[in-house]
Amino acid sequence: MTHTTHHPHQTEQLGTQLARQLAPGAVVALFGGLGAGKTAFVRGLAQGLGMADDDITSPTYALVHEHPQLVHFDMYRVATADDLESTGWYDYLDGTRVLAVEWSENIADELPPNAVRVHIETLNENERRITIAHPGD
Repeated sequence: MTHTTHHPHQTEQLGTQLARQLAPGAVVALFGGLGAGKTAFVRGLAQGLGMADDDITSPTYALVHEHPQLVHFDMYRVATADDLESTGWYDYLDGTRVLAVEWSENIADELPPNAVRVHIETLNENERRITIAHPGD
């Protein structure tokens, strides 16, 4: 399913809508360039999971932020299997929380087959084309 958003708030709304369809243990793999809106989408996921969106910031330097309903990863700096292991990735695949993974292209081979894939393409300063692919699409 493909959507075009014209404001970060609309990107968040798509995340909120998706979150309402997710069960604990779901993995949402986000793909897109720098500034595409991945963190805005994750803020929407948080809202849809009943969290305050101001708890959501990019985990660029920490690599992972843990929340009661959500684990938010930033795989931008992950380049090796050891890097991935150091994030605790495999331990978080325990099925208890939703996982949101920015820069999923860096760990594409390690994503579970049932991951929901969200591709965000920057069209211009405000517009984004967002494609959400559920397993089996």
